[in-house]
Amino acid sequence: MLHTPASFTPLMHAVDDAHPWCFVFQAGQLLLRESDLGLPALEMVEAMDIAPSQTHPVGLFDGHYCRSSWCERDTPAPQGFVWRSLRSVLYVLDEALLAVAGRAAQIAEWARTHRFCGACGKPMQLLAGERCLRCEACHMMAYPRISPAMMVLIRKGDKVLMAMHTASPSKRFTPLAGFLEAGESIEDAVHREVFEEVGLRVHKLQYFGSQSWPFPHSLMIAFTAEYLDGEIRIDANELSEARWFGPDDEWPEKVPHVSISSILVDAHRPPARA
Repeated sequence: MLHTPASFTPLMHAVDDAHPWCFVFQAGQLLLRESDLGLPALEMVEAMDIAPSQTHPVGLFDGHYCRSSWCERDTPAPQGFVWRSLRSVLYVLDEALLAVAGRAAQIAEWARTHRFCGACGKPMQLLAGERCLRCEACHMMAYPRISPAMMVLIRKGDKVLMAMHTASPSKRFTPLAGFLEAGESIEDAVHREVFEEVGLRVHKLQYFGSQSWPFPHSLMIAFTAEYLDGEIRIDANELSEARWFGPDDEWPEKVPHVSISSILVDAHRPPARA
């Protein structure tokens, strides 16, 4: 599962390093070497003429200084390199490296989208020692955006409910999920989303786990819940199908545990038949 590696230490200040690990992003895509998906060397990044204000420290990973940069949408990839979305390399890059890349992507997107104050339009300045941009004119402050989202697997006896989300890039049956609204607790969001998406009521919520999910800046908070009452009635704007999966049903194919969704499903998957 994507999570902060034990050998990673976040940094708020740059470190002198002749060979840093450079994460360079353009429109959410990461610059990688075409032959082996390696990161670009510092010399290549410097040749791309990226302004110093477009580069931010990320942290130390296995003793390597990691930095994150963003460049304009029309910036061409240097020869031998390509722009790749993080989703396209989910099951290809080393999981620990991917987790650091996800953190770097969120920092780059925060920096790119907060160059100017959202209140008065004046340039923003980076605060020393803090992951914060501040407007010198009106003093508005902007921290990296984190969007909390709930996920829930509903249990009914020996069955669980999973759904096919219309916006899902994988087109697989997964637990229900949705973003929190202003003023909600996570538990409030679980009850609301379940009723809105499938017309059911649940109770006995139990925390399962959480995960940063950099698409583009989510925090997935997973639960299990017990079915209380209601009949499945899907919201066609959100779901194409929702149904109960029991021991005798064919479950979604197993996938590597990059996301907490697959871990939650596999924790309830019936044992394979002999």
